[in-house]
This record gives sequence, C-alpha cells and structure tokens, in this order.
Amino acid sequence: MSEIKITTEFIKLDQLLKFASLTGSGGEAKALIQDGEVLVNGEVCTMRGKKIRSGDVVSVRGEEVKVV
Repeated sequence: MSEIKITTEFIKLDQLLKFASLTGSGGEAKALIQDGEVLVNGEVCTMRGKKIRSGDVVSVRGEEVKVV
C-alpha cells in the first residue's frame, strides 16, 4: 500500500485517483467510480465528489492508496 500526502483538509475521490496515478485521466476515473470499481475504506463508492480525508484508504484494480 502506498501513501499519498495531501496538504488540504480533503481531496475529492476523482481528483485523488488522478493525483495518485491510479487512472490516466479524469474520464477514466469517472468511469471506474460509476462502475462501482472503487473502494473507499473497504466499501464500494460511486460518488465522484466524495471527500477523501487523511486516514482514508482507496482501492482500485487491486492497488491501495492511503491518504496521509
């Protein structure tokens, strides 16, 4: 599991997927989220604008990223 450091209170889920290089584009991030392929703290999340905060774990395609 890799760690991604953010300097703000939160980052939106679709932005995090791009920032952490888990997707190549915003469109790809949107599609993965809408298809239910993204997990936030072990639960499927279909909200692109979900606020991801420090301590949250995001999983997609077997890759996990922890936000710190």
